[in-house]
Amino acid sequence: MRTLLWGVIPYVVLVLLAAGLAWRYRYDKFGWTTRSSQVYESKLLNIASPMFHYGILFVLVGHLVGLFVPESWTEKAGVSEHTYHLFSLYGGTAAGVLLVLGIALLLYRRRTNAPVFRATTANDKLMYLVLFAAIVLGMVAKLTHASGEGYNYRESMAPWARSLFTLQPDTDRMAGVPVMYQIHAVVGMALFALIPFTRLVHMFSAPVQYLFRPYVVYRSRDPRRVGARPERRGWEKTGS
Repeated sequence: MRTLLWGVIPYVVLVLLAAGLAWRYRYDKFGWTTRSSQVYESKLLNIASPMFHYGILFVLVGHLVGLFVPESWTEKAGVSEHTYHLFSLYGGTAAGVLLVLGIALLLYRRRTNAPVFRATTANDKLMYLVLFAAIVLGMVAKLTHASGEGYNYRESMAPWARSLFTLQPDTDRMAGVPVMYQIHAVVGMALFALIPFTRLVHMFSAPVQYLFRPYVVYRSRDPRRVGARPERRGWEKTGS
């Protein structure tokens, strides 16, 4: 079971993520969107959307640092494990609360606004469920082991995560990981597998083409502007 969970499923998730993104871009390029419902309601969306996006950005950065920056690197930078634990605890909890509030407001908006609710698909409901579960489970796991020095996942889960990219998964590292952290990891992998097939796919989009597009030239119709053609009295020939 350990080999299946931590040595096989992660690669299945990576294959689904990569193949799903390629398939979506090839066959559903025009569907590569958030399917925005701002036209139906914007007041609450303008509050919930920034909370959600800033929250998930902070949570993602925290996970990347925690899993892929070795403990020895932070120690060389003068950051002790106790300091890192406090920063992870308070910073991660704040980001998680911000994200949960953002998701809660978005769900409230979808449920109470009829046009937005009608535009909600079964795919959206599944995505919200898995995303909400991953965030809540992560916060519960962190707060459950918050006393003292907390649980140092950088000695177990982090080396395991990095070992996946060397194609030598160190599944033994996950043997002593608390159950809540393990459940959080499994739900997190399920979320990544769903990304290509949900509106979350837009996280892989970036308007890079805007850096290289030509300038847009605007011309004024105001005849008082310098260089504008003066008005002529009477009829003018077509095409003049």
